[in-house]
Amino acid sequence: MTDALKRLTDEGVAIWLDDLSRKRITSGNLGELIDEHHVVGVTTNPTIFQKAISAGEGYEQQVSDLAARRVSVEEAVRMITTADVRDGADVMRPVYDATGGKDGRVSIEVDPRLAHNTKATVAEARQLAWLVDRPNTFIKIPATEAGLPAITETIGKGISVNVTLIFSLERYRAVMDAYMAGLEKAKSLGLDLSDIHSVASFFVSRVDTEVDKRLAALDTDEAKALKSKSAIANARLAYREYEQVVASDRWQALEKAGANQQRPLWASTGVKDPELPDTLYVTQLVAPNTVNTMPEATLKAVGDHGDNEGDAVRGSYEDAQAVLDGIAKLGISYDDVVKVLEDEGVQKFEDSWKDLLTSTEAELQRLAPKEA
Repeated sequence: MTDALKRLTDEGVAIWLDDLSRKRITSGNLGELIDEHHVVGVTTNPTIFQKAISAGEGYEQQVSDLAARRVSVEEAVRMITTADVRDGADVMRPVYDATGGKDGRVSIEVDPRLAHNTKATVAEARQLAWLVDRPNTFIKIPATEAGLPAITETIGKGISVNVTLIFSLERYRAVMDAYMAGLEKAKSLGLDLSDIHSVASFFVSRVDTEVDKRLAALDTDEAKALKSKSAIANARLAYREYEQVVASDRWQALEKAGANQQRPLWASTGVKDPELPDTLYVTQLVAPNTVNTMPEATLKAVGDHGDNEGDAVRGSYEDAQAVLDGIAKLGISYDDVVKVLEDEGVQKFEDSWKDLLTSTEAELQRLAPKEA
């Protein structure tokens, strides 16, 4: 299994796990994935935490202690999730040290209900960084319009950021601009730029889900020919944007000052359509200096049969543009697709966060000490 994963790593793709739970940490499973499956990072989101904590295993003692202290459900959720991220970061620390801070990181997301509030997002990012208190943490900030200035402010304070929920090329360009603006602010404050890292999470499979739904409604040969091609095309063109930015004079000046490149991270790489190869969004997005964060099922599929043929991105830009042009000619609005996906993405994480609050509150009540 590890040969295919090693080949992926050798091509410059950092393999991250898109999942975290207390059981995964305490059982030694996370350490095993690092040692045997080339995993060098972990991402989390509200949905992942909702599933992990709802499953309950490993959380009862902490929840019981929190119930005895009669903390609010909001505080309880923060204490539980930051504990998992802190412990996960400790497991990942040797990778962080070995890669000079480039990998070995665990991401934790700001409260998704703050996605449209810049000031609150910055405050939450600072609070999370303080609570986890590990250098190998990424604070996840969504790439909403309000999130862009929050990215700049947070980076400017020296806090490393994983920018999430990026769907469009235009927004991705704005994210890279926000990162550079943050680095320029950090530099003006005398901060060491080499200590600041960032990744930009460009979502993949959801693009196919939304576009393919619209193509199916057209029910034409032209539409059928474009099925399940838009997500990879979109991501490949995003990499072209990344190449253009790192070649710019503005970036070169920052790099000379010690700045680290903001790597493209392919997120949402588990296939949603069962008719597609289960390794599609990994093997077709191999490119240097990228990250691919995978659910465990995708990770195992890649390890089992996910052989890649090397760089699948550079040199593909003309064909990728032709795919998006073809979709536009059929009357499918790219701008509308990415807006729908961003709105849905924020809403899904909000819903998961509310479910997490509800289930945690029920556990706090169940484990609360009985009144004398």
